This record gives sequence, C-alpha cells and structure tokens, in this order.
Amino acid sequence: MNIFVVNSGSSSIKYQLFRMPDPQPVCTGLVERIGQENALIKHKLLTSGQEKAIEQTGPLRDHEAGLQKVVSLLTQEDGGVLRNPDEIHVVGHRVVHGGESFAATTIIDEAVKQQIRELFSLAPLHNPANYTGIEVAEKIFTRAKQVAVFDTAFHQTMPPHAYRYAIPKRLYDTHKIRAYGFHGTSHKWVTSQAMKWLGNPAARLISIHLGNGCSMAAVDGGRSIDTSMGFGPLSGLVMGTRSGDIDPSILFFLMEKAGYSPEQVADLLNKQSGMLGMTGFSDMRDVGKLLQAADQEALLAWEIYAYRIKKYIGAYTAALNGLDAIIFTAGVGENDRRMREEICSNLEVLSIALDPEKNQAYGDGLVEISKDDARVKILVVPTNEELEIARQCYELLSGS
Repeated sequence: MNIFVVNSGSSSIKYQLFRMPDPQPVCTGLVERIGQENALIKHKLLTSGQEKAIEQTGPLRDHEAGLQKVVSLLTQEDGGVLRNPDEIHVVGHRVVHGGESFAATTIIDEAVKQQIRELFSLAPLHNPANYTGIEVAEKIFTRAKQVAVFDTAFHQTMPPHAYRYAIPKRLYDTHKIRAYGFHGTSHKWVTSQAMKWLGNPAARLISIHLGNGCSMAAVDGGRSIDTSMGFGPLSGLVMGTRSGDIDPSILFFLMEKAGYSPEQVADLLNKQSGMLGMTGFSDMRDVGKLLQAADQEALLAWEIYAYRIKKYIGAYTAALNGLDAIIFTAGVGENDRRMREEICSNLEVLSIALDPEKNQAYGDGLVEISKDDARVKILVVPTNEELEIARQCYELLSGS
C-alpha cells in the first residue's frame, strides 16, 4: 500500500512516501518558503539502499504549486518512484487539533472537513494550514483515500480530572475550554516502542518530547493520562520561543499596567519568550555555545528549562502511582547529552539514575542510558511521526 504522508504548514510541506507495511520510506522531502520567489524543495530518494538528494529553488505561488512540483519529482523518468499520482493509495495528513470530535485516525469526508474548519479557532496557526494540505491533496491524488491523524487524539484518553480546568462549567459546555494536549503522534510512537523494548504492555512511562516545541505525557499501559500542553501548545515546559507555564496574573499586569494589547501578549509568550527570551537564541545548540563561554544568563535559562522538566517528572510519577521508564525524544531529547544529564541529576529518590558513560556514548536508535542497577529505565527513543501516521493509516484501511 503506497501511503504518502503530508504535514502541511503555513508556508511549508513535509512529506514521506511509504510502501507499507515496509517501515522504510521510499522518499522524504520538504518544501519551504511557499509563496515566495525563492521557494526551496529538498527531495531525498531512498531506494535500493542508495540515497539521492535533489534540491530545487524557484517561485511557488501556493501549496498546490508546491505539491505539484513534488509529484513531478516522484514521477520523473530518471529517478522517479511512481508512474503517476494514481499509484498513491492513501494520503495521510497530520492535523494538529481534533478537539473532542476525533479520538482516532479518520477517513476524511466533507463532514470531517467541516469539523476541522470549526476547530480553526483552537489552533489558528496549524489547522488552517493542515486543511489547505487536505484540499490540495484531494485535487492531485484524486483516487487516494484521504486520512487525518490528529495530534490531540492520543490524549483523548485523559480522565476529566486531568483535562478539565477550575473555571465555570459553562465555558467548557459552550466553548470546549479544556486541556487537549499535543505532540500526540510522537508520544504514541515512542511509548509504543518503549513498551515493546521493555516487554511490558502495562508499563508506566513518562515521554519527554524536547524540540523547539516541548511537551511531556504520562502514559499508563499505552494510554495517555496527562500531558503538559493544554488548551493550546503554550503551557507546560519552557520551549524555544514559548514561555510554558506562567502565572495568569502576569497577563493582566501586562495589559493593565504595561500597555500591552492581547495580540502583543500572545506574540510575547508564543514567539519572544522561552529560551529566546532568556538567552537571545531559540536553538539549544546556540545556547550550548553560550554555556561554553560561561554566560550566566544562559546558565540560568538552562537550569530553568531542566527544573521545569524535573517538576513534571515528579508530578507524573505520582499520577502514574509509580514509574517504569522515562523517554527522551525529538531534537533536543535525542541529541543534547548535557541536558539529559542535567534533567536526570538528583532524581535518585525516584529511582532515576543516569549512566554518564552510556549517555555520552549514545549515537542513534533506541538505547537505554540508565545505570544497570536503576529500577527506572532511562531510554532515548527517536521519534518518527511520519511512520506513525503511515502505520495508523495502514491499520485503518487494511484491517490489520
């Protein structure tokens, strides 16, 4: 089954082509700067054990033009992997927000599209772009099934005491104000891999997804019971440009005393805060250079970042009534050895003890980096959201 996975952003398209059930992608790619004269396509073929990278630049007026260009690369005579777009059986779309409407992977029809449109206000930066990807794919891959995989779906197993806020019930009834959680596709993938590795389908796990966006999830036997992001993707951990948890009184102060508009507050907390606000850099690699130069503000930001994660580890261990493993994943979680060591330090009370040598030696793949005698395992598990989307589409349509 040829499954084309699409992650459509406001000015970008990430994609991968799978021939399921083979987990290895046939090709991967990224279209950037859509709508500009200098749009960029990075296309990588992965066939017969060989890699072939192609880069193209030029004007792309919109997402349809971008996806048409991708199709031309997929079907070109020299190095193409398809004869025509009709060979795509399924297009799997990442959709960030499914609200309470979607708790599972769903075949897209007009009613589903209408529900996705109705959720635009809950994810204004993501759902409209995801929706555009669906409409464009319907025009190009006319014979394929269009399938939506929702980031929020994995967290629909949270109990009401975890997802409800202590505000008047009418706001939940009327506006559906509650915690939804995000990064669900990533959390589902890494926890499923960890349960297989542990040989324990009932494992109590804490998944720590650290990229530019950061979130954690408490997962009990494959079911999310709590997560750090809430109504939107702003709450919880310190992130690249987002503040994470903050006293709501600060918002009132900024608007009433400092002259900020609601729009300016939203921009401040979403785009100017986090590591960027504290250090001037959103990328942890740049922050690491500041640390090497003994920059004290960078050191403080580093400690705040790690401390917030430690607090959630403690809270989620209590919520799970015990812990079998913690999981580090995504760009920072998989690659920043120093941050993993900082997070795991002084957690012996929870039976969490990192082995410094294993941590430093980590290269890639699923690896345990805890001390041999530690009761709680520390795992690094590379995330693979595209494969998880393809897997869910395949299971839905093959009945497996």
